[in-house]
Amino acid sequence: MQPFEVFGCFLRHFRPKRDVLPDDIKQVIDNYSENGKMNVRNLNVFLKEMQGQSDEDPHAIFEKAKRHNLLHHKGLDLLQYLFSDFNHPLSIFFYLSQPILDDMKSPISHYYIYTSHNTYLTGNQFTSDSSVRPIIRALQKGVRGIELDLWPNSTNTDVNVCHGRTLTSSVKLRKCLSVIKEYAFYSSDYPVIITFEDHLNRSLRAKVAIMVKNTFGDMLVQPKKDSKLTELPSPADLKRKIVISTKPPNESMASETNTPQKNVSFATSFNCFQSKDDSDENSKHEEIEMQGEVPEYRDLIAIHAVKHQGDLHDSLRVDPNNVRRLSLSEQELVEACKEHGNQIVRFTQNNILRVYPKGTRLDSSNYNAYHGWKHGAQMVAFNMQGYGKNLWLMQGMFRGNKGCGYVKKPKFLCEGDPTFYPNEVKKILKVKVYMGEGWHLEFHHAHFDYCSPPDFYAKVGIAGYEEDKTPRMYKTKSIEDDWWPIWDEVFEFPIRVPELALLRIEVKDNDTTKKHEFGGQTCLPVSELRSGIRCVPLYNRKGEKYKFIKLLMHFEFTVPISDT
Repeated sequence: MQPFEVFGCFLRHFRPKRDVLPDDIKQVIDNYSENGKMNVRNLNVFLKEMQGQSDEDPHAIFEKAKRHNLLHHKGLDLLQYLFSDFNHPLSIFFYLSQPILDDMKSPISHYYIYTSHNTYLTGNQFTSDSSVRPIIRALQKGVRGIELDLWPNSTNTDVNVCHGRTLTSSVKLRKCLSVIKEYAFYSSDYPVIITFEDHLNRSLRAKVAIMVKNTFGDMLVQPKKDSKLTELPSPADLKRKIVISTKPPNESMASETNTPQKNVSFATSFNCFQSKDDSDENSKHEEIEMQGEVPEYRDLIAIHAVKHQGDLHDSLRVDPNNVRRLSLSEQELVEACKEHGNQIVRFTQNNILRVYPKGTRLDSSNYNAYHGWKHGAQMVAFNMQGYGKNLWLMQGMFRGNKGCGYVKKPKFLCEGDPTFYPNEVKKILKVKVYMGEGWHLEFHHAHFDYCSPPDFYAKVGIAGYEEDKTPRMYKTKSIEDDWWPIWDEVFEFPIRVPELALLRIEVKDNDTTKKHEFGGQTCLPVSELRSGIRCVPLYNRKGEKYKFIKLLMHFEFTVPISDT
């Protein structure tokens, strides 16, 4: 019995319902176990008939279950197995011996790349600290695109990493490069792309060249001198390699007039006490110093970058003899797609497009990644310091392909006619939400309601390409006063582009007196969902996995019947 104090004067008692199961689960336990315990033969039949895993080795699962204390003297507990990580809907994620799902031998332009924006910031974009810790966390989570903004220190003798013209603190470039080397391949062997936003003079660029070469050595991809890249290599070609991408020196600062970045106060950051004549004179001097070749720095650049200036039509022109990376802000992308959508798709078939958040997102919020993904943009850069729905979608996308940081784009975005529009339903996803558990182990018993257990409901929906996305998430009924809710409800979703479809799942506590309390979320790539009864772990608002909170769900794919 669980007591709740009401108005400080009497107690309400609630009996836990943890032993109650949905009818489907009871039937599975009866059919595939003996008093709830499975031997190897039971497990083999269950995997083939219920889970569609005809190639799975039940003996190997038994051995792994033994190491995780799931195996009892009478056999493998079926219910415990159903709620274990071995039964994850993307369980290839947990079997480290199994291969990456996608072909990794296509040009790198054929993949979405897990990319961060201002990776070094610990919080907001205006006053937070710069540190190596966010870089480490990003690499540990599988991020493959790291952004560093390079500025001179106050004496013009060394290179700092910071968000220029703000009140953010700075961190030494040496420290950033060192932790990238240490953690680059912590979670994935596939290449890390470092994008430099370069605000340096010639002498400091030469210094950066020495730092980068000394830090990475043979890990660094260095193109042949004076050669232009005509085709991007594949992720497989670049395994355990570091790739530098920035604008060549004579292009990066030729039109910019920045003073050394001090990040001390509004006065120094925005030149508040400098007259216009003095500013113009300093700018001319700076511009002269900024320009000019630095051969050793140029030799670092494996993928040359350009920034959109002037006519976008010219920036998107495909040069078969020179591949490159173009950067657009989220606003520029949305506007560009209105008139140049097909041209953007054509450009991204052979070149790299990086999209970054607009400058007004000072709170490190994020935009809708699908604006970039559906037009083939590979590097949709996100503020990993924030949280919210858009970041959840990004995290869900890159749970795919074993979390390696590279996910293959749909074929129609990689080659062929850029005007192609997928309108044929490829498959129908049927989702059954059975039940959930674990909240009582993660939260205080009065976290959701002071007077009673929570009233949980689940929401499911699809984020994806155009018509695939659901206009709203479908909602189950609320289960009153129960830490172990049983919903047992079914939803169906037609899918046209499985490669871009994400199944969104949220759980909330229904509260009639205030805003509904958050109870967990996840996003799962539909193209990698495995059929059958699956255990779905939930994550908190920041995208960190809860230790105990899980849902039991059933996934089934069917092919629509043709009218012809």
